[in-house]
Amino acid sequence: MRAVIQRVSESSVKVNNEIISSISHGLLILLGITHEDEEIDADYLIQKIGQMRLFSNSEMNMDLSVIDVKGEVLVVSQFTLHASTKKGNRPSFIHSAKPEKAKPLYDYFIDKLSQKIGKGVKSGSFGTMMEVFLINNGPVTILIDSKNKN
Repeated sequence: MRAVIQRVSESSVKVNNEIISSISHGLLILLGITHEDEEIDADYLIQKIGQMRLFSNSEMNMDLSVIDVKGEVLVVSQFTLHASTKKGNRPSFIHSAKPEKAKPLYDYFIDKLSQKIGKGVKSGSFGTMMEVFLINNGPVTILIDSKNKN
């Protein structure tokens, strides 16, 4: 399971020209799920994301978590995070989980992350063509992979 975490001033998701979700100060998380992922992969990411110090303290050091700053979180499913570009010019998505596997893990991730941070987590529309808007604050962008814990 991969997550691209972006510290944002604001972020929103549009489907059919209508905003379906939006947040202000917090994190936008693009979440990619493979056919090999299980709840333990989600649990690892949730633990890391909830405690990751991505927000500045009064000395401008990144020393505060999304929980500390009472930030909002928006999670968007992104199967393209597992694209294989090894051969040719067209990415292959063979490693991305099929919807029947990915959707329950996506929902699990959102539910457990909400419990971890102590507030509701907003989401995109799973399996739908979306437009994702963000103002990346910093910019701060972090990639975490549950299969590569380095």
